[in-house]
Amino acid sequence: MLALALLPALAWCQVAYPTRSIRMIVPFAPGGASDVVARIISPKLGEILGQSIVIDNRAGASGNIGMDAAARAAPDGYTIFLGNIGTIAINPAIFRDLSVNPWQDFTAITQVVDAPSILIANSTVPVNSVAELIAFAKANPGVLNFASTGSGALSRLEMEQLRKTARLNVVHIPYKGGAGPAVTGMLGGEIHVMFVTLASVMSQIQAGKLKALGISTAKRLDALPQVPTMTESGFPDMVSGAWQGVFVPAGTPRAIVDKLHAALVATLGSAETRQRLTAAAAPVVTSRTPEEFSAFVDAEMTRWGKVARDAGATVD
Repeated sequence: MLALALLPALAWCQVAYPTRSIRMIVPFAPGGASDVVARIISPKLGEILGQSIVIDNRAGASGNIGMDAAARAAPDGYTIFLGNIGTIAINPAIFRDLSVNPWQDFTAITQVVDAPSILIANSTVPVNSVAELIAFAKANPGVLNFASTGSGALSRLEMEQLRKTARLNVVHIPYKGGAGPAVTGMLGGEIHVMFVTLASVMSQIQAGKLKALGISTAKRLDALPQVPTMTESGFPDMVSGAWQGVFVPAGTPRAIVDKLHAALVATLGSAETRQRLTAAAAPVVTSRTPEEFSAFVDAEMTRWGKVARDAGATVD
């Protein structure tokens, strides 16, 4: 009898949702990789769901402001969160007073992309490879600085890993708002080097405005065949991806979770969307089920929590 009583509610979720626009919270400023991905997938996702997707950039505190807003939203499917490796897997290990527990406060829907990271330098730095960067930094301790897209971002931990392994004395300058402001600082000459998602700087690399020193992929990319991997450069442990995925507040009905999962997989399966994301250096990766994505997130939280602790990374 209880099961029969629940059938009308489940049917309502499957048929009536969504009946109005859906807000996608992006926890970083316009111009960064997350914003690029959101704006590529939202038109097709809205078309499939039959409602518009409104991008809501909530930058600040390494993505924590947007993450908090998403976690506190009503669990009704009308607020979705484009989380990433930094907000979901790294921030819990960096911020002691984090108001959100990603594991408890969100339901995972699906991974959407796995964007490689790239080590770049501005045009004034007299280096053209990882080896030259290390040699220059050791010859000039404390002279070079590096940007991160936030204290708890993957870009921070990747550089922490490099400078600990290579024993470098370089100065950390965290930026608020994600990759966009940090890349602007590099183009303006304020920043010397940084790790960043390739999607955020592909056009600047191709235009010769920034130097590409090494990439975090296991193999060289066809789009940048001249750029060696970090493994080729002597750092085999530095293979990683700045994944992004969609989450909803915990307690969202399963029927809505399933509908969003199906709609996102269909969105990312469309040739046009895949082509645009590939061109933006954000290769598509989807999860077969929400449970598969949840297990992946759990493993990433364990991996990057250890890296953060080993590097001694803290909030600056």
